[in-house]
Amino acid sequence: MDFQKGDEVEVESGELGFIGSYYEATIISSIGTSRYKVNYKTLLTEDESELLEEIVTPSRVRPIPPHIANPVGDFNLYDGIDVFDNDGWWFGFIYGNIEFDYIVYFPTTDEELKYPPDVLRTHQEWTYKGK
Repeated sequence: MDFQKGDEVEVESGELGFIGSYYEATIISSIGTSRYKVNYKTLLTEDESELLEEIVTPSRVRPIPPHIANPVGDFNLYDGIDVFDNDGWWFGFIYGNIEFDYIVYFPTTDEELKYPPDVLRTHQEWTYKGK
């Protein structure tokens, strides 16, 4: 998929400890046919003075998933979900619930953490099928 300047996207992290997480960004420009320059919406530079810009390969970029409404209490045990935490989206599974919050299991870190439903979304796989 070719992205254009101004497109809203999510960029997969390649950093150890963050693999599998996605961060919202805007395409600033294409660099040749093999890279994009992006401006992250939630990640800051090391000195935290401005939003981080980075050059990334197309394999790390996907479109923003379409919104799927999930009323409170609408997730089921073992549903695949994304959790917005630490400035990005992290994949996990519903593992249980405590009152109105959900217990989420993260397979990449082998952790179980509790979250309110407003930071969860239904997980959607991005499959690029070419032109």
